[in-house]
Amino acid sequence: MYSLDDFTLESNKKIKFNFDGGDLSSDAGLLLIKEFIAKMGLDKLIDKAFKTNDSAKFRIHEDGDNLQQVLYQILSAYFTDDCADELTSDPVFTTILDKPALASQPTLSRFYNRLDMDTLNQLEEICRALRRTAYSIAPPKMVLFDLDSTLLETYGKQEGEAFNFHYQARGYHPLLCYDGLTRDLLKVELRKGSDHCSNGIAEFVKPLLDEYQKDYPDIDMFLRGDSGFATPELYSLCETNGVAYAIKLKSNKTLQNLASGLLGELGDLTKENIVSYAVVYGEFLYQAGTWEYPRRVVCKVEKQQDHMFPVTSYIVTNMEMSPEDVVMYYRNRGCMENFIKEGKGGFDFAAVSSSSEIVNANRFQTHALAYNIFNYFRRFALPESMKNHMVDTIWLKLMKIAAKLMRSGRYFIFKLCSSFAYKREFCKTLENIRCLRPQLA
Repeated sequence: MYSLDDFTLESNKKIKFNFDGGDLSSDAGLLLIKEFIAKMGLDKLIDKAFKTNDSAKFRIHEDGDNLQQVLYQILSAYFTDDCADELTSDPVFTTILDKPALASQPTLSRFYNRLDMDTLNQLEEICRALRRTAYSIAPPKMVLFDLDSTLLETYGKQEGEAFNFHYQARGYHPLLCYDGLTRDLLKVELRKGSDHCSNGIAEFVKPLLDEYQKDYPDIDMFLRGDSGFATPELYSLCETNGVAYAIKLKSNKTLQNLASGLLGELGDLTKENIVSYAVVYGEFLYQAGTWEYPRRVVCKVEKQQDHMFPVTSYIVTNMEMSPEDVVMYYRNRGCMENFIKEGKGGFDFAAVSSSSEIVNANRFQTHALAYNIFNYFRRFALPESMKNHMVDTIWLKLMKIAAKLMRSGRYFIFKLCSSFAYKREFCKTLENIRCLRPQLA
């Protein structure tokens, strides 16, 4: 027997549907994230270490709960505050957050507007504490500081936004530092849109070096950066802190003169064959006008196949590898573009919609925290066959899963789709989480 609320397809009268299916959700994969966050102790850490300067004596939705809701929303691709109104009674969200209803859009917006420099420092400390927990599971032998900047576009009059000539667009121009070996986002800093890449780069990197020297003295440190970060302050900082670096230099007449011998060598190689690919490597000491002393510069002169003229590139380094190995080491930093692309597309790094710069800095840091939670989840919890997947693929396979909530006197039972294609991977992920033995702060 069908109710009056049934709908019938005109294309096939035998097909009917209604909205009486019960408590359904399309985000059952968040149960895995919930288990992982609890295993890493992040929920307790947020309750302990995060508090806004709130003048209200009582709120139904407390600061820690709001932050966790925001993180779960970002991790399931609900990026805007408005999404909270659509998820108010979602059975997965309300169950993992242990609340009868989620905070609404106005509540989240007011929460964001309370964020200030104190909360920004708290979020950075939470990121550091989470990193310590991750390293207690699998301590790395080395860390590779990959530096880059990007543009977060803005719309309208927002504090600190400006026109950036490199990107030919208005927005913020933040600094980012990834670990090029693990994809971890080690540090972010929102900056004014008109700031040059190198502005404040030494001050940005130094706290990271201090952290690793203090907390992880046995980890070898390496650093890469493009020519936008070619400053003597950064070179000196690396040299005095035992960091092996390779940073690209922009070409100038002095460098060209020093590399002239390599151009002649390339000419000899291509004398009989000007069509095929050819490359030569070399090195020399070079001292720019702002440098206190000469430094090693590795040079590559390359002629692509069917090209008439060679391209010369220069890398300043304190590494002792051969010139060819230094160039190959530097070239691998191209992965940074993929990391940033995943951060923007998969975690909405550009969600800087507030009129306040400090609020936008907190938003950026929150989305960076969500990125790191997911990256640790990918590295420690996912089965081997999925560890190299991008976030949108993992959403498709493990996150966006239909489930129905059944309640009993003591339990919440989520019934997942019987024909779920990745049941084996789902169960393996849960098993991997349960096998983790992190040392919690």
